[in-house]
Amino acid sequence: MDKSTIVCRCEEINVDEIETAMKNGAETFDDIKRLTRCGMGPCQSKTCLNPVREIIAEYTGKPLADIRISRMRMPLKLVRMSALTNGSEGGNVASVFGESVEDGETNDE
Repeated sequence: MDKSTIVCRCEEINVDEIETAMKNGAETFDDIKRLTRCGMGPCQSKTCLNPVREIIAEYTGKPLADIRISRMRMPLKLVRMSALTNGSEGGNVASVFGESVEDGETNDE
């Protein structure tokens, strides 16, 4: 691959930036992610994970099977939908958990 080839389209990270991160001590995808933001865009590394793993394998001489995938993390805490809607009532929109909602009636407990 050419050094200017974009590997992570979301964050516009190219091969040269990944190799530079590896020269600075990055050994895993997560190390590269921390140094370059590769894999932190909207796709959350769905498109760049395998190309980056291939670059790591080529750079280190390890088999691709030995290069671990990125560590996926869950959200830190649950967020209620009302917090996302500024607490405004949705009128007569049915609750996901209730059978149905009459006008002005909610299923909040």
